[in-house]
Amino acid sequence: MKHEASARIERFLHEVPAGGLAVVCHSAFTQDHTLLTNQFSAKTKGKGKVDAYTLFPGMEASYNIFLASQVTFHHEASPTMLELFHCRSGRVGWNMRGGTAVYLGAGDLTVHSTACCADSDMMFPVGYAEGLSFSIDLQCLTTDCPEILQEAGIDPKKLQERFCSGKPAAIPACAELDGIFAPLYAARPEMRRPYLKLKVQELLLYLHDFQPDHKELTQYFSQQTELIKEIHSLLTEHFDQRFTIEALSKRYLINTSTLKEVFKTVYGLPIATYMKEFRIRQAMKLLRETNDSIASIAERVGYETQGKFTKAFKDVAQMLPSEYRKNYRNL
Repeated sequence: MKHEASARIERFLHEVPAGGLAVVCHSAFTQDHTLLTNQFSAKTKGKGKVDAYTLFPGMEASYNIFLASQVTFHHEASPTMLELFHCRSGRVGWNMRGGTAVYLGAGDLTVHSTACCADSDMMFPVGYAEGLSFSIDLQCLTTDCPEILQEAGIDPKKLQERFCSGKPAAIPACAELDGIFAPLYAARPEMRRPYLKLKVQELLLYLHDFQPDHKELTQYFSQQTELIKEIHSLLTEHFDQRFTIEALSKRYLINTSTLKEVFKTVYGLPIATYMKEFRIRQAMKLLRETNDSIASIAERVGYETQGKFTKAFKDVAQMLPSEYRKNYRNL
């Protein structure tokens, strides 16, 4: 499933050069009301595309799609500018100011001021991500508020106190968020702006009544997540070897429970499951591109016997290695 999503995104971005970030602005106003899109500078280890839409004065939304390991952003910092990011697919990690790291999976939402992310690294642990972001000027909302939000009694100061005064809020996937965002991803291009204008108001209503006692995603120190990325590099660069949790814990001076917990937060899967899938993806490449025997490939990706490899391969690929080679060789 991850491989299919990555391949689809690669096809979508085939015209964007490596290291490029294509930004398309769809302005609805004669004057320039864009908030962050025309401000930010970005460097990417990969490529991506941002489709930005102005909605109301002081409100902007953008569809974001990345095939990269990391994007570094710089834009103005403001304690009254609300920034929201919803992850549609892939995984997103964000090292914010103050040493806080937030990680999102499909359906999760982060809410914070642009003061938190003015100079930040957005990381994509599985190599890609899709999502929607909203930028909302709360000062502008005070003086130029859409009628529906006025009727609901939306208080920009309350939103600022709740979401812009401290650490980012990270809200896990739930039915309410899915109801807001699913129509936005399904909308035809010509219907995007009307849906965005409708849904940004619904999103603000949701956040205005958001109860902090709801379970939020756990946030970690950036140092912890950077250490986990070092462990990930060791595991994936030496995938023909086996490392126990205890050995990794001693080597990197991190207790075993924290290691397992933070790895799953960053990469979306327990270590054993992640490495099983990683090894099988490497084996798939070898089956497609080499004439090596299945026994040899099993050994190269870290399996002691061909039988154990075949069972693991079928668990992941839903077919035998021999069937996979026959079906996908030289494609």
